[in-house]
Amino acid sequence: MAHKQQFKSFADMIQGSKTPILVDFYASWCGPCQVMAQVLEQVKPQVGDAVTFVKVDTEKYPTIAARWGIQAVPTLILFKDGKPVDRIEGLLQPRALLERLQAQVN
Repeated sequence: MAHKQQFKSFADMIQGSKTPILVDFYASWCGPCQVMAQVLEQVKPQVGDAVTFVKVDTEKYPTIAARWGIQAVPTLILFKDGKPVDRIEGLLQPRALLERLQAQVN
């Protein structure tokens, strides 16, 4: 699923990526976030290497969450060429998420 990776900065990670990055902003105490994590696990094999999945704990990285205006979790932001191209707040069914990702990747 989402691999843990250290990076100098969030901006470096999204700017330097050759593939779109889907960032899952979550909190460990958030029930819907755990449901969304399961949705992401279902969708990941279907998009393969076309999209990189990254998780950001808003409790551990509040400045990153604030920078992107995260008001509620879970919030997903899809970055492409270093810019946000889609934003999803709350839960989404796997099929709906897959359709939105494929629309941006293709």
